[in-house]
Amino acid sequence: MFNWYRGGSRQEKRTFWACYFGWALESFDVQIYSFLLPTLVAAWSLTKPEAGAIGTISLLSAAIGGWLAGIFSDRIGRVKILMFTVLWFALFGLLSGFAQSYEQLLVVRALQGLGFGGEWAVGAALMAEVTRPEVRGRALGFIQSGFCLGWVAAVAVATYTLAHFPTEFGWRAAFWITAVPGLLIVLVRFRVQESPIYRQAARSTGKEKANLGSVFRREHIRTSMIAAAFVFGLQAAAYVVTIWIPSLLAERHMRSGSMIETILLMAGGTFLGFAFTATYCDRWGRRPILLFMTIGSWIVTLLYCFVPLSPWITQVLGMLVGFFVIGMFAAVGPFLSELFPTEVRTTCMGFSYNVGKTFGALAITAVGYVSTKTGLATAIGGCCFAAYLISTAALLSLPETKDTRLDDVFANKDKRPDALESPAA
Repeated sequence: MFNWYRGGSRQEKRTFWACYFGWALESFDVQIYSFLLPTLVAAWSLTKPEAGAIGTISLLSAAIGGWLAGIFSDRIGRVKILMFTVLWFALFGLLSGFAQSYEQLLVVRALQGLGFGGEWAVGAALMAEVTRPEVRGRALGFIQSGFCLGWVAAVAVATYTLAHFPTEFGWRAAFWITAVPGLLIVLVRFRVQESPIYRQAARSTGKEKANLGSVFRREHIRTSMIAAAFVFGLQAAAYVVTIWIPSLLAERHMRSGSMIETILLMAGGTFLGFAFTATYCDRWGRRPILLFMTIGSWIVTLLYCFVPLSPWITQVLGMLVGFFVIGMFAAVGPFLSELFPTEVRTTCMGFSYNVGKTFGALAITAVGYVSTKTGLATAIGGCCFAAYLISTAALLSLPETKDTRLDDVFANKDKRPDALESPAA
């Protein structure tokens, strides 16, 4: 499973850890909100729709931030933009702890989202460009597993601060802590270099320069839009699960210790899902593993929401929810990075991923509204089922990209992405 890492160059390893910890920090910043949500609801007397709106707003602004970060990454470099995005969302994570009202926290989280948007697409493109094609899925998949580290850190920080400090100070301290790892990650990234593929593309003349309109060019628009629909379905389901499951467990009167155990088991299952998906997307291909994980996600999510479960079965099934629902994202990075040429790779990836993520984030608020009429479990289960139908239809409309050489993607300008039927040689 780890031979890809042992056989990698020093640059590959440095890039891996820089991207891994950056993604872990983003996960930490996003997930910390879900664990502080019940405290904020009680402290400020928030309704479920208002609580959902705070979770949604940072993800909505991420679409703008991700698109812009992608454009600047294609124009001035991957590493510089990665450094900027980490500093940006670490700063506004710190400022979240100083919010004095619902409206202030809403604004700060919206600004923080601009940084969230750029981290994933730029980091995934950089790692894809420095990694050998035959192990690209594993390299990017294990970067995605940084999500688990961020998730566990969010559980630990939220639990500790809320238990050891007065309520009004505890949730603020949890937000303030998010700034510390951001500064450490910037230091790590000072040693990371631009990929040779990007440098070669930047020196080339006569090639398209990335801009706001690049996504809408004839050769990119169809793939970009279908990829956005694919991401939308996956993100809608994943965000609903990660944001609302703690509230669902609280609604079912699970004791605090059991809830924490369930979340940690879910995070453990997520890591195993990342490892499984990363390994087999290199062996089976991108589309087969994503279809397999989607079917598993349908089954376990519906069981989790609609079947009466004992506490210990809830914990075990929660591990499977993490394995399938979140673990499948290990194949998304390599898949999207192989769909677009180098000169517009992060522009199109940033657009597709963040537009999909943004509209997927609307499901958080939608569940808040629907749950007032149907109950939280029904709202979560129904939303996830519809989301996976959309992602599956989009996935089947995209080409298989296993073993694609990134410097060869669309080298033949007459071959449009919607005409691809097999990986590039």
